[in-house]
This record gives sequence, C-alpha cells and structure tokens, in this order.
Amino acid sequence: MINGNVSHWWQQIGVPKARPELPGSITADVAIVGGGYTGLWTAYYLKQQKPELKIVVIEQRHIGYGASGRNGGWLTNAITGGREQYVKTHGRDAAERFQVAMNETVDEVIRIAETEGIEADIKKGGEFNVAYTPAQEARIREFAAAEQHWQSADLELLEAKEAMAKINVTGTRAAVWHPHAARIQPAKLAAGLAEAVERLGVEIYENTRAVEITPHTVRTTHGTVTADFVVRATEGFTAGLKGLKRLWLPMNSSLIATEPLDQSVWDELNWNKGEVLGDFAHVYMYAQRTADDRIAIGGRGVPYKWASGVDLDGETPPVTAKTLADIMHRFFPATRDAKVDHLWSGVLGVPRDWAATVGLDRETGLAWGGGYVGTGVTTTNLAGRTLADLILGNDSDITHLPWVGHQVRKWEPEPLRWIATKGLYTAYGIADRSELNGRAKTSPIAKIADVVTGRG
Repeated sequence: MINGNVSHWWQQIGVPKARPELPGSITADVAIVGGGYTGLWTAYYLKQQKPELKIVVIEQRHIGYGASGRNGGWLTNAITGGREQYVKTHGRDAAERFQVAMNETVDEVIRIAETEGIEADIKKGGEFNVAYTPAQEARIREFAAAEQHWQSADLELLEAKEAMAKINVTGTRAAVWHPHAARIQPAKLAAGLAEAVERLGVEIYENTRAVEITPHTVRTTHGTVTADFVVRATEGFTAGLKGLKRLWLPMNSSLIATEPLDQSVWDELNWNKGEVLGDFAHVYMYAQRTADDRIAIGGRGVPYKWASGVDLDGETPPVTAKTLADIMHRFFPATRDAKVDHLWSGVLGVPRDWAATVGLDRETGLAWGGGYVGTGVTTTNLAGRTLADLILGNDSDITHLPWVGHQVRKWEPEPLRWIATKGLYTAYGIADRSELNGRAKTSPIAKIADVVTGRG
C-alpha cells in the first residue's frame, strides 16, 4: 500500500512537470495565491472576460497540490454548512437562489471541462446517501421531509428495497438521492484547468511559497508580487500565512483507494451510474466508484493537528486505512478480499461557523474565497466566477448571493481549538457507536457537540 505521495489521483496520472519558480519581484494586474481550484477558476473567468489582464498564480508546491488534488471527487450541489443558515440572515428567497446557483454550478463545471477538452472522468449520476441504523433512518426521513419544502432541492426518499436496487449497501433502511452531482477524478480536473488558463496567458509560478499577504502585495520566498488585486485562495493552508493562524482551522480528511475490483463485485453492488455515495453517520463517509473500477472511500482520520499544523505529502497513520476499510466492508461485504492500494490525507479549511465565504475589499484590493469544509469541488467554481465579477465590477446575480462578503470570528487560541476539535470528533464517534449498537434516536452527545462547535 502506498501511503501519502500526495494522492492516488496524482499517482494515477503522474505529478505534473514542474513549472518555473517566481523569478523575482514582479507586478501584475491580479495576483492569485494558491494554485488549486479557487485560484485557477478565478484566473480562468477573469481571462475569459478581460484577456488583456496580466494574471499571476503563486503556488507553494505544484498546481492541485492541496485539497483540489486530494479530495473524494464529489462534484455536488451542497451549500457549505447548509442553506438554512441563510434563511436566518438573508431570507428564504436568498437561500433558494443560492441553491439554484449551486445546482447550476455542477453543470457549469461539466460544461467547461467539455469546452476545454478536460478529460476528468466526469460521470453525472447524482448523490446517494444511505441510512443503516434506526437513528440514521430517523434523521434521513426528517431531512427528506424538510427538503420537500425547497423548490430546488430535487431530493427523492428511497425505501430500503428501492435504495438497495440503486446501490446495494448492506443493511440499508432508507436512502435519499438527488440528481445534482457527478463523480470526477480531481487531479485530472486540476491539471486540465491549469493548462486551460495557461493557454489564455496566465502565468503560474510553482515551488514559491507566499509568506504574507498585505494590500496590493504578496511577499513570497522568491520575491514580491505587486498587483491591483490580490486573491487569497489558500483554503486549508491559510493558517500558514502571517497573521492568519486562527482564521480557518485546517481539518484533515483521509481516503483509501482499492485495487480495481472484479466485475462480479460490481454486479453484486449494482453501483454503475456514477453516483457519489455517503451516509448519515455523524462522522460521515464519502465514496465513489472510479473510472477504473476502484472504490475510493474517505472520512476523518486524525482530523486536526496541534497549532493548525498541516502535512505536506498526505502521509497518514496506517490505522486510518483499517478504519476506512472496515466501513467499506460493512457497506459491501463483497469487498473483504480487496487490496487497498493507496492511503492519503488532505487538508481543508473550516471557518468557526462552518460557512464558506467569498469577497473583495476594493479599498485594499484584497479578495478571498474558501472555508469550504469539504464542499469545494463545486463551490470553488462559483467562487471563481464571483471573484471575477467582483474584481471587474460586474453587478451580477452571483455577486449578491448571501455568502458574498461573509465574515466570521476567528477560532480560539490553543489549546482551546485543539480541545474543541478533539472533543468534537470523540463525541461524534461515541454517538455513532451507540447508534450502531441500536440506539433508536440521535445521541444527545452529538446534539451537544453540534451546538458547542457552531454546527447546530
């Protein structure tokens, strides 16, 4: 089993040939810090609208090195932290508009991939989430009932027999499905998008770490970039920038990829339409069937490192592979003999209120996008389009969505945030175990954890 080496996705296609480092101090119209999806999409849409702009992307390692090249490949319509939070602050119509925009963004990513000739193993089969304990069943039915009140949710509740005919998860009690999701190969999308922006004239400098971002300025290990606008697109690595240690908590998520599975296994699983698969546990899992017939399945391993530490190349404690394999075997007993080929982790950005944000301070020229908490494959595209419109001064519909300009308080200093995060996942783990053992209703421990951490 390969451990780390960034991700299975990059190992599959090969780490990209190194681009040049920043050659020294330069000027640009727009400087983008971070060569992941947010930065690349922002550069793409800026160049589409105003080709003459000089745009520079600064990346500490190589494009797609962070979450963009390590995630579970869920191109889905989820609003980070849920749309209900925006009902309280902006009203129901604004929340509905946000959901419509996310639905449309799934198709926008697919459209651009086709337009630019990006072969990213995209297959739109919707999102399928399963309940396999009494408490999960109660939650999934409550969730499905609530979704019926939203015009743009398009969610279907599936009873056990119908659900297992769609994906044969052992012990299924009920499931939900909606059409606004696709499976992707994340590194292929990042690599293809980088090539697309370079064709448009964007300059990408790799192995160049940003040290500090100030108005109109990015100070790096290889010189200073001065620009009219500076976009912070650093997501889970934001804590490494001077003065931003407590802005977003870097949360680790881990994945395994099996060897390619025999057709007999897939015949039993009946998982063949490109659906992405999740569950209604508190410490939830996420999975896809890859284009080459593997199962890639993820969840939380060691979710947080002391003092907002982040790994570099995705190396992960081997016990995490066993934890994820055990989940897979419980879902699909036919996979018990399957070899795990790869284990890796990635880091994502978690704001204190678990709500993503995008915005621009026109006075300082500082723009930002991130805090996706695992929903970034789709949300980054909407962020990129929004940032392009904000920078160019376009008064578009998406610039008025309720997450634009959202600000949130910082995380507590250590040791409080380590204790809070450690306690959160310990509590959720206890709750999941009690529910697996037959608890009929959601554990009160999980409800308390939701309130304490700001998720409830």
